[in-house]
Amino acid sequence: MNGLVQIVAGWPLVLSMAAAVAAQSLRAGRRRSALNEALHELRRPLQAVALATGPRFGGSAADGEPIELAAHALERLDREINGGPLVPALGSIDAAALARSAVARWQARARIAEASLELRWNAGDVLLNGDRSALAQALDNLIVNAIEHGGPTIVVAGSLREGRLRVAVVDSGRATRRRARRHSAAQMIARLSGRHDRGHGLGVVRRVAADHGGHFALRRSERGSRAVLELPLAEAETGRAA
Repeated sequence: MNGLVQIVAGWPLVLSMAAAVAAQSLRAGRRRSALNEALHELRRPLQAVALATGPRFGGSAADGEPIELAAHALERLDREINGGPLVPALGSIDAAALARSAVARWQARARIAEASLELRWNAGDVLLNGDRSALAQALDNLIVNAIEHGGPTIVVAGSLREGRLRVAVVDSGRATRRRARRHSAAQMIARLSGRHDRGHGLGVVRRVAADHGGHFALRRSERGSRAVLELPLAEAETGRAA
């Protein structure tokens, strides 16, 4: 009899726990649905931009590269929300071309911030093995971080050290920013940057460096910041660079 009383007395706790689990599952389902809707809404303007900058409308391969990077990020977000294997697109990468493309991509952003952006490449024609989109995103984050939080003089420098490639993004210290005018390009860029700076960009750089057997280091001072991404060369290049 006592056992039956204990079982009956325990039912409210069991029901409460079941209700809590069901509510949590419902919230998770609603959040996943909301994230998928946002993902769907983001795809549409990107598709429109891809069409507008495509070869049919006079665009070039360089015009399409930011769209390729956005598609790469969307694929990763889709996998995080809905599951599925992460399959990186690995291949041989021209390191100098990768850096030139990244610097060219952000020249307009630097001009809006009244900063100068320059590439100084002393590493020669070397190759990397890895995911080009992921490495391009890492460089993009370092360059944009320097534009938004450093400046006004920003240098992207490439060099070789002990058979490894070192890409340093160096700025001359925090610049005074003018207040963005409403409907200006600077204000639109600020909206696209997000409401808060939570260090996600540097987190991306660290993850990409680790995924490629490399290393990332950041040093800040009153005179500016120096962010260094160090990556191993492709095997065939290692002996030539030694």
